[in-house]
Amino acid sequence: MEMKTDVVIVGTGAAGLFSALNLSRDRKIVMITKADAESSDSFLAQGGICVLRNEEDYDSYFEDTMRAGHYENRKESVDIMIRSSQDIIHDLIGYGVEFQKEEGKEEDRENSDPEKRNEDDRDPLLRGYAFTREGAHSRPRILFHEDVTGKEITSKLLARVKELENVTIYEYTTMKDIIEENGRCAGVLAEGPEGQPVRIRADYTVFACGGIGGRYRHSTNFPHITGDAIEISRKHGIRLEHLDYVQIHPTTLYSDKPGRRFLISESVRGEGAVLLNKDGERFVNELLPRDVVTKAIQEQMEKDGTDHVWLSMKNIGKDTILKHFPNIYEHCLEEGYDVTKESIPVVPAQHYFMGGIWVDSDSRTSMENLFAVGETSCNGVHGANRLASNSLLESMVFAKRAAGKIEEAYCRER
Repeated sequence: MEMKTDVVIVGTGAAGLFSALNLSRDRKIVMITKADAESSDSFLAQGGICVLRNEEDYDSYFEDTMRAGHYENRKESVDIMIRSSQDIIHDLIGYGVEFQKEEGKEEDRENSDPEKRNEDDRDPLLRGYAFTREGAHSRPRILFHEDVTGKEITSKLLARVKELENVTIYEYTTMKDIIEENGRCAGVLAEGPEGQPVRIRADYTVFACGGIGGRYRHSTNFPHITGDAIEISRKHGIRLEHLDYVQIHPTTLYSDKPGRRFLISESVRGEGAVLLNKDGERFVNELLPRDVVTKAIQEQMEKDGTDHVWLSMKNIGKDTILKHFPNIYEHCLEEGYDVTKESIPVVPAQHYFMGGIWVDSDSRTSMENLFAVGETSCNGVHGANRLASNSLLESMVFAKRAAGKIEEAYCRER
């Protein structure tokens, strides 16, 4: 099977879909994905998506991101992400994404906790929307949809892409290599659902095929997400960066069953959940950066001689749990735990890859005509440790910039 297209995008997560949506409708676009189109890690994101509340929030947001990343972040990329965040939210709302709205009367908000009174100090675009807070954030700045924000965003993006006549999606099609000609990327070689070879020639190629979680025994990622683009890039001498920057999420539901680990969102701790040792005693500040909390849990498990610690959500309240975290509530119930009445066992697991294929601020790799976006890329935003809920935002900010550069290139060729 051979085909010729303008742009081939490898992956149907948020980054790949946002790239397609920001390319000209005159472009012929082919998207391929290793499994079905819904089986991307973007669908699994629970907590939410960060946004700059207003100009006064900039310094705080920038510092929170840098501190979480141990100041190894690329400052230019952090600035681009933060400055672009409101535009991305505006785009998402336009695509039909529904974020949680504030409830209650104005006088109720005036009498609430100052940290939760955000109507008057945010950009007009954000008025009426509710914010939550997660670990290492100095204030609430995260928009969300219950505890399935990734599914809400990515499903709406996928629906919009499927409406486009210029985009064709091939599922169960695995990238095996790229086509390299005179030092440039000229498309991809893939394998179809029945094992048949597929050759896709393209003017521009976009890697958007996720991280490396499938290589780990305990991971929150889909098992088929195995860093294929990383290995292919290594083979072709494409620049890689910080391959040792792997984030372990502090809280996944403990289980001795094989397979993907179920994430217990950081926003649960942001709303008041606490971590307890085997004696029911709190042992760490739950809102510290993820790597710090992970280390504290690992040390506590070693001290207690256990293979998990406990997470209590009793401080949150049943109504909030059922409204804000219905997916977590239902899944835990299926596993035999009622989070409104009892603590649940949690354990750290591999979650996110901060390293990957080096890209510049426009998502260009070191090979001409090849772009990389999302978790497979490394633009330096996250440094050595990602700040909670920056992943969805970062992936779409730099996917949009990649599409912009591709469109610029086509304009120059005219």
